[in-house]
Amino acid sequence: MPTTETPTTPPTPPTGLDTFAHGVHPPDNKHYTAGKPITRLPFPAELTLLLSQHFGKPSVPVVHPGQEVVRGEPIAKADGFMSVPLHAPATGVIKRIDWAPTQKGPRVPAIYLTVSPGDSQEILYGAPREVEQLDPKAIIQAIQDAGLVGLGGAAFPTHVKMSPPPDHHVDTILINGCECEPYLTTDHRLMLEQPEDLIKGTQIIMRAMGAERAVIGTESNKSDAAEAIRKVLPPDGSITVKVVETKYPQGAEKMLAKALVNREIPSGQYPSSVGLGVFNVATTVQIGQLLPMQRGVIERVVTVTGPGVAKPGNFLVPIGTPLGFILRRLGYHGSAKYLIMGGPMMGDTVSSLDVPVTKGCGGILVPRPEEIDALAPRRQYPCINCGRCVEACPLHLNPALLGRLAAKRQYEPMMDHNLMDCFECGCCSYVCPSSIPLVQYFRVSKSMNRSLKAAAK
Repeated sequence: MPTTETPTTPPTPPTGLDTFAHGVHPPDNKHYTAGKPITRLPFPAELTLLLSQHFGKPSVPVVHPGQEVVRGEPIAKADGFMSVPLHAPATGVIKRIDWAPTQKGPRVPAIYLTVSPGDSQEILYGAPREVEQLDPKAIIQAIQDAGLVGLGGAAFPTHVKMSPPPDHHVDTILINGCECEPYLTTDHRLMLEQPEDLIKGTQIIMRAMGAERAVIGTESNKSDAAEAIRKVLPPDGSITVKVVETKYPQGAEKMLAKALVNREIPSGQYPSSVGLGVFNVATTVQIGQLLPMQRGVIERVVTVTGPGVAKPGNFLVPIGTPLGFILRRLGYHGSAKYLIMGGPMMGDTVSSLDVPVTKGCGGILVPRPEEIDALAPRRQYPCINCGRCVEACPLHLNPALLGRLAAKRQYEPMMDHNLMDCFECGCCSYVCPSSIPLVQYFRVSKSMNRSLKAAAK
């Protein structure tokens, strides 16, 4: 049995603001970058554009080695409804189509683009259009043509999310500006610096889905963002801003729905089943920017932060930029062993400095090597039935029970205890005094159940 408790933060006193039951309060550590405006980094010499950087089928290349492309030009097409196209983030020459490393390890096909060093990198592809004249079906098609996916991390195709079943009427759009993951400040800066685009994108989503109102939600540690948005709200009252309690994982769909409009999304159902559409701030801002100009996703804002980097900040970078290029410019000298793509709760350690920025990459966390090494030798102990994981789980699951079943490889019985409802937020692992890697257990269990289901067919 461990001799010391897993370090956790003390419970945050009640604020009187709306929130959800359970959850945790890890240190947010947003002070590194919250006050730093978005700046553009230089273009690298070469971009690595993964054909599979979204949920669904990979894009299909429409270019060949040696072909010249201009910034914004489509270079890969969508392969069906559950797919999106890919656009050239820079003017240059297609070098080759080959395998490339990913943040999770396995290599996937990618387009390698050599950036033209003397080019101004002006966006030459696209033309202005009146989005107000498009019908909902045309807007959704335009969303797919732009290659838009959930930029909050899930990378789920946005046009699919905007196409609920015919019997689901969406009356309210929720815009997630909570950004509850520690360290990350991408959405915070976008709300502060580009609130007009956020409102424009929200209105486009409302029009496409036939929603009567929208609520932009942000946590109490970003009240300045709420004030910036309120200054540009439309006078008809169709869009409002609500500040909720700072707590993790406040930005998850089910938690956000409860905190903002007091609706509960049933187990196994989507937000549209209760009349909601939920979208991330970064995605919404891109919709407001790209659709009026008929352009595709070619760059995104990434928070590069943590005590292991000399110049943390929020940076606008082309999709496909290698992590090593970014980090060398910001004062990092180490190895991929000490990098996390995303935040500390749900992010992934990267396998190589050659891993490129993807559409879903909102942050690069750089801890100090000694911080990682301090965690490495932690010994795992048996469950002591303390109940902390049960008290922390935002979906009111029983992680301790699921963990015991997983340890015994009882994967199928776990389905009877709502395993698939778990979205791997990490609250249970965070509070476990026995250092049991519960989230890793659940990921393996889900994978095994999918394999068993496929084998049964």
